[in-house]
Amino acid sequence: MHKSKKGLEIILFAVAAVLAVLFFFPVYFSLISAFKSNGEILRNAMALPSSLYLESFKYLLTKTDFPKAMLNSLILTTVSILFMVLIIPMAAYAIERTGKKWTNFVYIYYLSGMMIPFQVYMIPLFKEMRTFGFYGTLTAPILIYISGSVGMGVLLYTSFIKGIPAEIEEAASIDGCSRIRTFWQIVFPLLGPCTASMVVLQGLGIWNDFLMPSLVLHSNNRTMIVEIFKFVGELASQWDMVFAGTRI
Repeated sequence: MHKSKKGLEIILFAVAAVLAVLFFFPVYFSLISAFKSNGEILRNAMALPSSLYLESFKYLLTKTDFPKAMLNSLILTTVSILFMVLIIPMAAYAIERTGKKWTNFVYIYYLSGMMIPFQVYMIPLFKEMRTFGFYGTLTAPILIYISGSVGMGVLLYTSFIKGIPAEIEEAASIDGCSRIRTFWQIVFPLLGPCTASMVVLQGLGIWNDFLMPSLVLHSNNRTMIVEIFKFVGELASQWDMVFAGTRI
């Protein structure tokens, strides 16, 4: 019995080790390729760099719009996440604690947005952005990211708020706290794990997003991922720039 348990542990450890190597391999490959010239990558992609080649980094930072693209990505991610953290928890709190019919309707309305594929409303959405003059500016993707995250965010926050005892808020109310002050000073700090999950998931999604910025931003206002894609061509690609860009 003891031997069989030990054998199972060895097998699980071996499987975990293999998976760890498999998951780490793309990071390792990207890292060594960032310090190789394009010719070196094409000759032997798996070989280690023959020298510390930094020309790709210099070219990206001095001869291209990559710094501006990085700033655009940073603005998109920071502003979108900031508004998500400000708006979504308050909406979820109102829905969960009010308990009226109209708030239930609003809750279902938000969740229904998660069931509609983006491709269905993509063209009307872009026309709406043009109508309001947001198309081509950073405001367009920020509004789309915020509105697109409301359904999942409200679902997460309402589920988390259900686990917070209402007696805490009642005690605050007896002490003279207003509803808004109760939320920001008592309830919101308790939502820390939920907020951290949303910031990480949404932040990574926005930072690495390619589709939305490439559709709603002009060519002179790219984000980092779209700028990197510029070096991938149909007939020839500058892989040294691509890997250096991903490392920056």
